[in-house]
Amino acid sequence: MEPETFGWFALAPPVLAIGLAMASRQAVPSLLAGIWVGWVIATGDPFRGSAATVDGLVAVFADPGQTRVVVFTLLMGALLLLLQRGGGVAGLLEWIGRYPWVETRRGAQLVAATLGLGVFVESTITCLVVGAVARPVFDRLRIAREKLAYICDATSAPVCMLIPINSWGAVVLSLLTTQATLGTLGDQGPLPVFLAAVPLNFYAVLSVALVFFVAATGWDFGPMRAAERRASEDGALVAIGARPVVADALLVDPADDQAPPRARNLVLPLATLVCTVVAGIGVTGVSGARAAGIATPTLLDTLDAASGSTAVLWGVLAALCVAVVLLTSSRVLAFGTLTDLLFRGAGAMLPIATLLILAFGIGAICDTLGTGPFIAGLVTPYLTPVLLAPLVFVTSGAIAFATGTSWGTFAIMIPLALPVAAAMTLEGAAVSLPLVVSAVLGGAVFGDHCSPISDTTLISSMAAWSDHVDHVRTQLPYALAAGAASVVLYFLAGFVI
Repeated sequence: MEPETFGWFALAPPVLAIGLAMASRQAVPSLLAGIWVGWVIATGDPFRGSAATVDGLVAVFADPGQTRVVVFTLLMGALLLLLQRGGGVAGLLEWIGRYPWVETRRGAQLVAATLGLGVFVESTITCLVVGAVARPVFDRLRIAREKLAYICDATSAPVCMLIPINSWGAVVLSLLTTQATLGTLGDQGPLPVFLAAVPLNFYAVLSVALVFFVAATGWDFGPMRAAERRASEDGALVAIGARPVVADALLVDPADDQAPPRARNLVLPLATLVCTVVAGIGVTGVSGARAAGIATPTLLDTLDAASGSTAVLWGVLAALCVAVVLLTSSRVLAFGTLTDLLFRGAGAMLPIATLLILAFGIGAICDTLGTGPFIAGLVTPYLTPVLLAPLVFVTSGAIAFATGTSWGTFAIMIPLALPVAAAMTLEGAAVSLPLVVSAVLGGAVFGDHCSPISDTTLISSMAAWSDHVDHVRTQLPYALAAGAASVVLYFLAGFVI
């Protein structure tokens, strides 16, 4: 059965998963129900659909990239626990605490947002690092966990898009290179088009700017205002009945079991992680390009052939090695204790690893049913030169919201939108290719921010120890505000550029 024949049934898995997640506040069974219904639709039989559901989840590990992401998540749990038990987090907080302005609600939120800007190598790393460092300060100052989850989320993917020296940039360049070979970029190269699209990514710019504005002014609205009032007045960091993605008891140890505060036990492993990820992108890129027969690869060739999942896995492994060496050489923790902590930290991440597997699984069934192309096909007849960028932005947002993946949306929309833009240009219309590319990228991040089944949104909830549904509810008004402003800007830019 071809994907396009499923029609409106292609929307069933994401709609069911999202609806159940919002209604029940249970992400795992909601995602599983969406996957099962999707495979029942695809196979036409409940029994074969059940078997296909199991096979589909097992097949997640057939993709090396997805497997590396799951392993990376487990290892990050081990690393974060070592940073905490080794006195690294306490040491950095002690160092930051020398500046009185940090011990204010405004200062703490600005520090967290700034840290999100600095860790741009991978969105998952951004969320986890910001959460690990900022969470103790936020808890002490009675700042809602939902606010921290919002800061983690809004400074992850948008920053990776604005500073694309990472796997995000490699994915986009790869897709644009394919379009260049098909002639849809005209006489423009993939790298110049991508670089020109970066400052036009209105949603990414507005999302980051809004985070800093909210942090500096304390301006909250919608459910976030109620969450902040609850935390500041009642001291309740999460809502009554909330279910944080990772329970406090899994990662918090008694205070008298902590090592002396030493900032280097956090700074050096994290610096190693960032440097190794950047180096890993370079090494895997050069190796991949040469394997493809390119003797002297350019920067574009290197980024195009790089493996982001491999780079981040190398990064966390290198950071773990540095952390272990630091803690054993200084006799902060015994080697046997370190081994126990490694397994405990990895075990604490099992809930989020499970959610990631299910997120990959629902992405696979959406791909099988043709959910993304079906949504895109609904709006294609309405594309005009002026409306092209705003409609591409909205369509990308809808696909990312329904499928929970930015990268999958890139892969669907870039091959769809750029040929349309090229055809309009040939017909004499003034269409900016960088503007259309930025609309795809910004719309994908926008939909990803709004979606409860997005892996980045799930990890942000985990990093902040926030209830996942509460994170989605409180972040949604901010994402919608930035998204609405982006639509207006793309419409105006269609006249100017």
